[in-house]
Amino acid sequence: MILSAQALCCQRGGRSIFEGLGFSVAGGEALLVTGRNGAGKSSLLRMIAGLLRIAGGTLSLAGGDSERSIGEQAHYLGHSDALKPALTVEENLAFWAAWLGGGGEPPLEALGAVGLDSLAGLPAAYLTAGQKRRLSIARLVAVKRPLWLLDEPTSALDTASQAVLLDLMRGHLAGGGMMIAATHLPLGIDGARELRLERDA
Repeated sequence: MILSAQALCCQRGGRSIFEGLGFSVAGGEALLVTGRNGAGKSSLLRMIAGLLRIAGGTLSLAGGDSERSIGEQAHYLGHSDALKPALTVEENLAFWAAWLGGGGEPPLEALGAVGLDSLAGLPAAYLTAGQKRRLSIARLVAVKRPLWLLDEPTSALDTASQAVLLDLMRGHLAGGGMMIAATHLPLGIDGARELRLERDA
């Protein structure tokens, strides 16, 4: 499986964010998108996820499901944790697992993978910022998809939780998955390539 971009252009609010961008990511590979705030890192991930219109160029996924869009074959983990405060931790994850098609670990086991199984019955409103982030990360375990699009994935995570995430990322890549992560910090992924966006904020 190979995700390829050719001459990709992004426009927001009538101005060009980036243009002529090209890259490819194959199964088992990670691409780290770096650059200053406002350079277009988040916009690129949202474009790949199908949440932002492509202003020019092409995106293609060879070896994927031809009947599904690239976004439908990807996990997008953005800045918002997309949780219902009144639902419990397990109910939130069960909803997303059902909505996104499942195929991964059962919700309670996915929560255990990120150290939240003991809080399964707690309303999400009572979670800390780091716990909410870990609940979002649990979706990566509960729903199996080949492409992970991660926007500042270590945000709000303590050192121990960052180590858990690193193990999950390494396991995903070892299983032939692909990952594109927008980050200001090294993630500890051996062999990861860097795509640097140069535009100033």
